[in-house]
Amino acid sequence: MNSTPSLRRRQCVAVLAGAAFLSAPALVAAQTPITVKFSHVVAEKTPKGMGALKFKELAEKKLPGKVQVQVFPSSQLFGDAKEMEALLLGDVQLIAPSLSKFDRYTKKIQVFDLPFLFDDIGAVDSFQSSPAGQALLKSMTNRGLLGLAYWHNGMKQLSTNRDPLKRPEDVKGLKFRIQASDVLEAQFRALGANPQKMAFSEVYQALQTGVVDGQENTWSNIYSQKFHEVQKTIAETNHGVIDYMVVTNAKWWDGLPADVRKGLSEAMAEATTYANKLADDINQEDRKKIEAAGKAKIQTLGKDDVAAWRKSMEPVWKKFEGDIGRDLIDAALKANK
Repeated sequence: MNSTPSLRRRQCVAVLAGAAFLSAPALVAAQTPITVKFSHVVAEKTPKGMGALKFKELAEKKLPGKVQVQVFPSSQLFGDAKEMEALLLGDVQLIAPSLSKFDRYTKKIQVFDLPFLFDDIGAVDSFQSSPAGQALLKSMTNRGLLGLAYWHNGMKQLSTNRDPLKRPEDVKGLKFRIQASDVLEAQFRALGANPQKMAFSEVYQALQTGVVDGQENTWSNIYSQKFHEVQKTIAETNHGVIDYMVVTNAKWWDGLPADVRKGLSEAMAEATTYANKLADDINQEDRKKIEAAGKAKIQTLGKDDVAAWRKSMEPVWKKFEGDIGRDLIDAALKANK
């Protein structure tokens, strides 16, 4: 028996309602923003911390409703030892470790630890934006890592509990705290000094109690950690750089929709400009604050002094040239011109 018109209408409504119900989860999924977790180990009121917040602001503005950036500062999610593993496992999408942390993924990154390679932060910028510097960002994709940008901390200065601090012989026999880095260890051994690997949080007390005699760091780190209060002399050496690489999971990045990837790239470029200018400004300001405090003497170096330091570092360059590549070292040197 044929259905009545009213029965057929009820059946059509039911089918349409069912179809709408079945498509609802897909519709919700399409509207759910992509979550981007940005984890880092420093405080928010630092160039890296403020750069991460600027990236969040820009990314969400460029991709409204498409992405949600969650920033976790001060090791809230993962500390130094775990953040790389967390990124590779997909537990976070962005981290920004020190460049020294990447030498187990590519030895070429050790170029940034070579002492007296760059004249100033402008040369560092020039190299990082060159084809050779940009290629380093992509040099770890076979290990699952993709670099998106370089963020500055700044140029390193050398400090000790002695005076003077002008020539390589002035540090012979002294104990220096270093980050875990084969290059930095070789750097101090070439000077006849004793490098001591130590967590950043332990440095102030180690300097205060004489466990180590000196350290190397940026002006902003020296001031914020009050190292100038427990050191006698800070030599303005600009002998190295402490920078970060903002890095993501290569597979996750490649799997993003093209428009999202484009928007995040643009946000990262703008956040990088902001963070790097901020780092430079803070370093200049903190140098003045250290000088005004009058607790540590700032020792400037002449051309002959710098030449002596560079000569003493030649064995370090030779030792790591094979791993880094002479072509990469030459490209970095070219940035000084």
